[in-house]
Amino acid sequence: MDVKPNMPEEIVNLFKKQHYALVGHHSSVKLCHWLKESIKHNRVCYKQKFYGIESHRCLQMTPVTAWCTHNCIFCWRPMEGFLGIEMPEPLDDPAFIVEESIKAQRKLLSGYWGVKDQINVKKLEEAMEPRHAAISLSGEPMLYPMIGDLVEEFHKRGFTTFIVSNGTEPEVLEKMFKENKLPKQLYVSLTAPDEETYQKVNVPMIPDGWDRINRTLELMRNLPVRTVIRLTLVKGENMHNPEGYAKLIMKARPMFVEAKAYMFVGFSRNRLTINNMPSHEDIKAFAEELVKHLPGYHIEDEYPPSRVVLIMRDDVSKADRVIKH
Repeated sequence: MDVKPNMPEEIVNLFKKQHYALVGHHSSVKLCHWLKESIKHNRVCYKQKFYGIESHRCLQMTPVTAWCTHNCIFCWRPMEGFLGIEMPEPLDDPAFIVEESIKAQRKLLSGYWGVKDQINVKKLEEAMEPRHAAISLSGEPMLYPMIGDLVEEFHKRGFTTFIVSNGTEPEVLEKMFKENKLPKQLYVSLTAPDEETYQKVNVPMIPDGWDRINRTLELMRNLPVRTVIRLTLVKGENMHNPEGYAKLIMKARPMFVEAKAYMFVGFSRNRLTINNMPSHEDIKAFAEELVKHLPGYHIEDEYPPSRVVLIMRDDVSKADRVIKH
């Protein structure tokens, strides 16, 4: 069924130009860089190294293509096309979004059948049956009112799920917890150690964003799922005050913390320069400083191609790192 997206035509074209496959009224899918690398060159994403998620079987999608609560300066998405925080009716059904997202992924992959001699055909066949949903592609996924049902729909089909949230919707998280509709792994992006940096780097579209993030961190502490705080670190902007980050992290006591470099890609190049992109050595040095202020945590792993360091809580075992289907 052909559904026209709930977005102005110029916004639709902006996303299409970036190779997004638009799904229904408000969702979209895009092939992840590492999915393509895995099929073509056998190189994998840090999520495979850290958590056992197979890069080539990952479906990178969002139910909120053009809606967010932040206008982050480091965002690589075409947020110049973001339409605020209110999603217009009609809203698509979760089962429709899941089904059409899988179809969109297959369509995006179909071109690879024409270059079978240059790829891993077995991986391509497996990629046609994705098994992991990364609900993180664009926008703030918690703005989709049926996000818990969407997660449940993926789980019904045997998927594992990651949600990446900016933490500004604590009430939604609370509802998902009460209804037992949480993702297998919840990421909260923490990209400022204090409110002043938050206002400058995240450019919130809501007045109480910082308070809401703090409430989310407190909620995280008691969630019965795998929890991760991701620090996207931008040189010269938010790569300071490790003690401030540590205090916030200790509120949530997540299983994992990822210290990750901002990458100079996509639309962020309109707002930042290549000098804002930390090296892997910069990230390692920051992670080492951070851990000094995080009692009960240690540096567990790293992945230089993605400029990311994994910090893990001491009571989490190596076996627990790997996500179970």
